[in-house]
Amino acid sequence: MPFYRFENFKSYRFNPHLSTADGPVIEGEYLYFRMVTKKAGTGAELHYHPNELLAFPLQGKVDCIVGMDRRIVEPGVLVHFPPYARHGFKATEDGDLKYLYIKDRTWTLIGAAADEALPDKALSAAQVQKKIKAGEYPGRKKDARNSKAIIEGLGNCYYAMIDTLDAPAASGHCERWVEGTNIAFGFVESPPGHTEAAKRAGHEMFLYVIAGSLNAQVGRKKQKVGSGDVVHVPRGAAYRWTVRKGGAVRYAAVRSTLRLEAAVRKHGAADNWRG
Repeated sequence: MPFYRFENFKSYRFNPHLSTADGPVIEGEYLYFRMVTKKAGTGAELHYHPNELLAFPLQGKVDCIVGMDRRIVEPGVLVHFPPYARHGFKATEDGDLKYLYIKDRTWTLIGAAADEALPDKALSAAQVQKKIKAGEYPGRKKDARNSKAIIEGLGNCYYAMIDTLDAPAASGHCERWVEGTNIAFGFVESPPGHTEAAKRAGHEMFLYVIAGSLNAQVGRKKQKVGSGDVVHVPRGAAYRWTVRKGGAVRYAAVRSTLRLEAAVRKHGAADNWRG
């Protein structure tokens, strides 16, 4: 099925030794697509991972650090975490945090603390949970000398997509894209009647509808989608969506890149997180 809602999935805490992040995950061929929540005042300790991560807050404020750059981030700002970048992501005391979380599948959903080495092999979330319960994980002594976390030279990793998520709609079709190492993120606004279509998608895509509604089709499956709906387009699939009458639509979109697709073809995707 190409159409989903996150509330229909089970929530998981994949890194309980590092983060309070909790939420469901939709697994694509190249991408992990999640909705994550964190309680006010809680979040992730400084850590890193080999795969790229994008985070787009939808509710709440974030005390965020990427490398050496620390900022308070609000909804409408995309945060880019390059591969191996040291980072932390905590909800402020103002309220709970809710955000889109996108990772590439060159590694699993498991990270390493900033002051420790990566495991010799990427572990699945299920393996980590089992080892934590058995008192076997992380299991290694801290040794910052063997950490591969990147702290300096990361550049500006914060991108303002829109002033606020409830800002007035754009007068016409408008797209803002940021392309990282393996993942591209787009913030899209479209007026009623606007159509996007392709006979064969060049990349895997996920859409999350923030406001408004679409008549969407992926392959032979059709559905009316609105706020909170997710659309998944596999690479090579036909797709078409048209903004319905009654108002503009606003959605976040992510897609795989040629570099990511080549890496997965060469080395394979990271182990299934359930394994």
